[in-house]
Amino acid sequence: MAGEKVTVVRVGRLVDGNSAQPIDNALIVIEGGRFSKVGPYNQISFAPGAEVIDAGDLTAMPGMFDCHVHIAHWNALTFSNYRVAFWEVPPELQQFYALFHAQLTFEMGFTTLRDMGRVNSHGQLVAGLVAVRNAINAGIVAGPRLLVCGISAITGGHSDMKMARYAERHHSTWADGPWDLRRLTRENLRSGVDWIKTDVSGGGGTANERPDVRTITQEELDAIVDEAHAFHKPVAVHCFTVEGQKMCVKAKVDTIEHMVFSTEESIAMVAESGIPVTPTLVHRSDYGIEVRKSRGGPENVSTKMKKLQPICYETFQKMHAAKVKIAMGTDLGVDPQVGDNAYELDLYVRLGMSPMDALKTATKNAAEALGLGKDLGTIEAGKLADLVIVKGNPVHDISLLRKKENIQLVMKEGRVYVDKISAKPKYVVHPEPGECKPIDRL
Repeated sequence: MAGEKVTVVRVGRLVDGNSAQPIDNALIVIEGGRFSKVGPYNQISFAPGAEVIDAGDLTAMPGMFDCHVHIAHWNALTFSNYRVAFWEVPPELQQFYALFHAQLTFEMGFTTLRDMGRVNSHGQLVAGLVAVRNAINAGIVAGPRLLVCGISAITGGHSDMKMARYAERHHSTWADGPWDLRRLTRENLRSGVDWIKTDVSGGGGTANERPDVRTITQEELDAIVDEAHAFHKPVAVHCFTVEGQKMCVKAKVDTIEHMVFSTEESIAMVAESGIPVTPTLVHRSDYGIEVRKSRGGPENVSTKMKKLQPICYETFQKMHAAKVKIAMGTDLGVDPQVGDNAYELDLYVRLGMSPMDALKTATKNAAEALGLGKDLGTIEAGKLADLVIVKGNPVHDISLLRKKENIQLVMKEGRVYVDKISAKPKYVVHPEPGECKPIDRL
């Protein structure tokens, strides 16, 4: 449109999120915060006077998604004591850490995060996370696009059992029965959340529960989904079990989180349903287990995660073979260290997925899973200009996305937030992790 700023990006190769192979010597034209022209350099023209970013032999790719994070959780990068972090950090301080963690992830090329919620004895941190989202959207602070989940879960379920058995619970955090769960869902929606999250099974990262139990009835799950969908809000479901997968498909949920145990029948059922799955493998990797142990995490949790690991990996491989739509997510909380989200993609490749397909789980697939495929996930004309420029070629070596020095430019909606290419570098303003003091006690 006339009068709008025009930015032209020239790169050695482009991974656009659609094509089977990178496009060499590509040109990307951005107008009004959206891509307007994309293609080989010798086929694209642009008006004189445009701002030109010459990225030489670097690679451009869409801004990445992490579809499953807990940015208000304590993380191994910023906390060193499990007990203090879990029990003694008030919501007001959690909110600051949520922004800090979001920014550290943002500068690694993740321009969209879906936060899956945070619960402690103070209740849910819904208002705090919505405030962080709104502050980013208003431009008060720099950060990624943030989608916030409100948790609608039952007494004694997975979300509840993240707390100690006899810890005081906030009165508005849990509900039981279809009508009470509708009330809790409505309260979450009133708070301004983007998604509703619930659970149908136990989990692995908690000390006081089994992963193979059912934590909700079909009637209760149906009520949550119906209520959220009535307000045009999607539902994500923590689900480890085959029984839970059947419940999710029957209820027509929007995403399935984790999907650990499986059968050929359940995988085929999920594939046919088209419901995307977020595997969160790094949470149960050797790396994730060691990170938690180093911060004093319960030994029985580490043992449980180690037993679940081969089951998770096998299910992932079978899902990929069955063409289940996989949307990348890490379960970032304690682990992985904030900013190392791309380790999840590294695991996908080690387990047999091609690097190009792995990249699509964090771009095109993820955008579609979160209902944002119309505007995000690929670099093509008309879409919002979320763009990352990296050293090297991630199609040849996806692990390069884990190294901060390789992330050369981060753009969100046409605005550059990280720029290590130009003569005047630009960074997201925050303390470096090594400069801030880990919290051991308050």
